[in-house]
Amino acid sequence: MYKIKITGLKLQVLLSSCMYLGQLLVGFTISWSGPMIPKLQDVKHSPIPNVLTDTQASLIASLIYIGCIPGPYIVGWLSNMKGRRPCFVLGGVIGTIGYLLLATTRTLVLLYIGRLMTGVGIGCIFLMILVYTGEIASTNIRGVLLTLIGLFTTIGSIVLFSAASFLSYNATSYLGFILFATFTLCAFMLPESPMYHVLKENDNAVEKILRDLDRLEDLEKFISSKKDYKTISSKKDWEDLFTIKSNRKALFRVMSINILQHCSGVMAVVFFSSTIFEIAESKIEGNTAMIIIGGCQLLGSGFTPFVIEKVGRKPILMISCVICSITMLMMGIYFYLLDVENSAVGNMKWLPLGLLILFFIGYDLGLGIIPNVLVGEMFTPNVRSNGSSLALTTSWISGFLITTAFGAVVNKIGAFYPFWFFSFTSAITFFFTIFFVPETKGKNLLDIQKDLQG
Repeated sequence: MYKIKITGLKLQVLLSSCMYLGQLLVGFTISWSGPMIPKLQDVKHSPIPNVLTDTQASLIASLIYIGCIPGPYIVGWLSNMKGRRPCFVLGGVIGTIGYLLLATTRTLVLLYIGRLMTGVGIGCIFLMILVYTGEIASTNIRGVLLTLIGLFTTIGSIVLFSAASFLSYNATSYLGFILFATFTLCAFMLPESPMYHVLKENDNAVEKILRDLDRLEDLEKFISSKKDYKTISSKKDWEDLFTIKSNRKALFRVMSINILQHCSGVMAVVFFSSTIFEIAESKIEGNTAMIIIGGCQLLGSGFTPFVIEKVGRKPILMISCVICSITMLMMGIYFYLLDVENSAVGNMKWLPLGLLILFFIGYDLGLGIIPNVLVGEMFTPNVRSNGSSLALTTSWISGFLITTAFGAVVNKIGAFYPFWFFSFTSAITFFFTIFFVPETKGKNLLDIQKDLQG
């Protein structure tokens, strides 16, 4: 009998693969309202007796944001007290139950509850994916493993739109149930991260997990810094987030970049894809367009992991911002010409799809990925969960506000103003990156903290 030997690098990739399944669920769940609400508004496909009103449909879509917000705060406390693994299990169980309710519901109330629970589930999981992946990865591949998270968000969205094109409402929701249940089972087998053992002052456990991960060269740094972590761990975690200089600087950077990320308009485009293509007088159907765009997104999110450790975070993010700004500017010009009934628009009905393909390639190249990398790299261990929670909360709230405002603005004053706003904020993000985003390429988490102290 041959014994299969798993090297430290392979173990890091294997553990990250479980994280990617979780991130696929994030993409699947966030995109759920796109193809599923039309089914719920069709009496032939809806499991509930009454067809959804527009107000009820909007509430179902927005509940994902409401559900996501408490998740990080739940696991923010639990991750330091009980460990990272229980947080994955908790999020998986909540999400599994949520999808079971969505798949079996016959009432609107259970539909609301199911949607809310799936939001809580991915809120727990998404935060811990960033924390856990950043903590178990070696310095030379940490950027690669973290940027692949964006790729699997896109894959989850593609899986959802593709499945919903062929499956019924119930069957698609059962697919979400199966994926969540699979992730939960995988989560039970995850080892704890070395940072958690440092916080608990368990030197033997730190050495064991670092040996398994083939990172024993980092052991001396962990042990020598234990005194600092002990001091940090003895204080209130929330207090440390604001009183320690490196954490304050990290919080400002990650909260700002997450707000700017959503001000690019990405979620507004996803949620209102059908409306955008209808206003643009495009012949292509919204869901079909999103599948095409999703496939093209893989080019951006699939390219970055191969070059991030060579090129660095900042250059990729800057290039991404330029692409997003230019494409949104041109989208605004297209809709302005359409609004003033310029005859040239008649020959450019293909342009919105082409511009959005370029936009999403550019977005997934950097702006959709790098902020997550920074969240996973920039806080001290004991406040990483809390700091990440605040960053993600601002991200989801800004996403909710931008998405809600987009629909109102388009209906009242036209589609070109929002796209010009998205172009302007992407340009702002470019300059913010130059002056405030640190380059973390080739640095371990302890070195990043020292730089932020300066």
